[in-house]
Amino acid sequence: MTEVPGPRSRELAKRLGEVESRNVTCLAPEAPIFWERAKGATVHDVDGNRFIDLGGGFGVANVGHAHPRVVAAVQEQAERLLHGMGDVHPPAVKVELLEALCARFPGGGAARGVLSSSGSDAVETALKTAILATGSAGVVAFESAYHGLALGALDATWRPDFRDPFRARLPGATVFAPFGDSGAVERAAEHAPQPVGAVLVEPVQGRGGERVPPPGFLRALRELCDRRGWLLIADEVYTGFGRTGRMFACEHEGVAPDLLCLGKGLASGMPLSACLGRAEVMNAWPESQGEALHTQTYLGHPPGCAAALASIAILEEDELPMRSARLGAAGLARLRAATSNASGVREVRGLGLMIGVECDTPERALTGARRCLDRGVLILPSGDDGRVLSITPPLVIDETGFEFALDVVAESVA
Repeated sequence: MTEVPGPRSRELAKRLGEVESRNVTCLAPEAPIFWERAKGATVHDVDGNRFIDLGGGFGVANVGHAHPRVVAAVQEQAERLLHGMGDVHPPAVKVELLEALCARFPGGGAARGVLSSSGSDAVETALKTAILATGSAGVVAFESAYHGLALGALDATWRPDFRDPFRARLPGATVFAPFGDSGAVERAAEHAPQPVGAVLVEPVQGRGGERVPPPGFLRALRELCDRRGWLLIADEVYTGFGRTGRMFACEHEGVAPDLLCLGKGLASGMPLSACLGRAEVMNAWPESQGEALHTQTYLGHPPGCAAALASIAILEEDELPMRSARLGAAGLARLRAATSNASGVREVRGLGLMIGVECDTPERALTGARRCLDRGVLILPSGDDGRVLSITPPLVIDETGFEFALDVVAESVA
């Protein structure tokens, strides 16, 4: 309807620049578009322009933006109870959600969980649990890993540009191994500044550039952790809830982690996360005597819990993980064929609806994302230096629209 960004977006960018920390939203050299509403896989900006969302709102909107059942669940819950006292006098819906999550813990068996607000929170919970359960603070994580920016999670996040400004406050308890190389994990552990108690891994790296490990990698990590007495922590904040073609990505190899970090698609739009774990591991936490060692004011926030229950029901009833597997495989083949002669494309890879197009330079990826935006397709760069275009749309995306958007991506990086 207008040039992109349109006049209202440019005006809002100017206003935002006067009130928000300058490190948060990138406003130069060009203003972003400002969202006004979204439905399914379609986003409308404040200028009336319409876009196909290939990012899913950072991989959040697994059942689609503003799914009617999720919206209704939030509205109904908000009318009855908007806020509770999560660790003192909890809302009933918190119990329902934890029961639903623990019943779906990979591998079955008794499980327990801690709810929180962000993926980074879930990772913090897992790292604290590992210390209590093993007595060891050392962690092996992986190159290109992204686990969040809270100080504990940041210690396990790979990128120096995130870590270096705050290095003086980091515990320095993490060593890194090449992603996909299980044999390197033990070698890395030998150089850990503290005894290792856990291995922290994304089954498919998200912000690291949609990197899929070789077959058998997760199984090898499970066997290694069992042999060494370490905990295996699966960070499925990005990959969980159908994103890769299974409810959880570790299920592709039949691997049951000791701890599982969840977020993003958990509540399909509400800020909610969880750390689940085998009961015998989670029981390392002492029984509460009235003061929780790890909690939040909004723990078990009622509307978020209601949204998560609705989202899980939609995923299962509509078989969205299977749809993700089917659409993802077709999309991967379509992109590979369309870019087979594109000299600027190094690789097209992915699992389910988690696909990455790796370009030869970060500049090509950034230019490609800009060209996509001009043609009504939202896509973001990922990877350590931003050379990968990340495709993580809502799992309900219309097939015709998805094919059109993929063709736009291929043409934009040619």
